[in-house]
Amino acid sequence: MSDVLPSCPQCSSPYTYEMGTLLVCPECAHEWSAAAADVDEEPQETAIKDSVGNVLCDGDTVTIVKDLKVKGQAQSIKVGTKVRNIRLVEGFDGHDIDCKVDGFGPMHLKSSVVKKV
Repeated sequence: MSDVLPSCPQCSSPYTYEMGTLLVCPECAHEWSAAAADVDEEPQETAIKDSVGNVLCDGDTVTIVKDLKVKGQAQSIKVGTKVRNIRLVEGFDGHDIDCKVDGFGPMHLKSSVVKKV
């Protein structure tokens, strides 16, 4: 390992230190492997793709490709429902689209159930 330690990948703090085999950031308490820090490549961001493989971006309009049951609602979101102005987020449990569906309100969707228009 070189004498200069890399900055924190989470908050970009230059004050990282070694703790055994880990590197630690004192500002945000993020810990990561020193072996992973030796790799000089930037982490590749994975593009979020719809059900047919089109790359999605913030602000896109998509359509629903299968009926979706909505928890707490008597009706479901039907096939072909347009959702405008989506926002891509770090998904939890695979739900990586934040949007507002007309008639249902704000919700999170999986990219595997939408198709870009």
